[in-house]
Amino acid sequence: MYNLPYYKEQDEQVIKEFIDQHPFAFVSGCDSDNKPVATQVPVFIEEKDGRKVLSGHIMRNTDHHKAFKHNENVLVVFSGSHTYVSATWYSNPHLASTWNYMSVYAKGIIRFLDEQGLEEILRKTTLHFEGYNQKSSTVFDNLHSDFKQKVMKAIVAFEIDVIEMDSVFKLSQDRDEESYQNIIDKLKTQDEDGRVIANEMEKRKKKMFPDN
Repeated sequence: MYNLPYYKEQDEQVIKEFIDQHPFAFVSGCDSDNKPVATQVPVFIEEKDGRKVLSGHIMRNTDHHKAFKHNENVLVVFSGSHTYVSATWYSNPHLASTWNYMSVYAKGIIRFLDEQGLEEILRKTTLHFEGYNQKSSTVFDNLHSDFKQKVMKAIVAFEIDVIEMDSVFKLSQDRDEESYQNIIDKLKTQDEDGRVIANEMEKRKKKMFPDN
């Protein structure tokens, strides 16, 4: 992770909104043999008694479930759009090219929930991704009880108490204004990721160059 202050996002609300917009996160840790394990699942963030808490669910008895039971320390990475930035777009093109991207990193302690906790997580997850359409056939409360019991035996819900959260919103903050605008203009002609990054850079331009 780039631990440089000008790549940090300081606004906690912006970070929360980023997590809400990019919930499909990597949850990683180490097993009893110190081998890395990871899985990718939708993860929610909320405040509980002044604490940041992440929640979601995973399959039981997988390598990552067993690892997280053995070692409760986990890293959760939320990743958004990313794009190549050519140094030919700089006012001085004789420099190294780079990559612009946005990510949030949360370190914490994972714990697994009981059946009631799993029901709550599944209810929250299905409602959220079905657009809070309570009539949807796939919302948890509308599923047949036999099917719910079968599915719930195979999965387990978790919560992660966040002990440290960091971010990298690497958006060419180290470039001069001419280069910065050139990068925006070039990225606007790229694919969706490039256009998203261009938009994020454009939103920050006035703050970065307040005298202009």
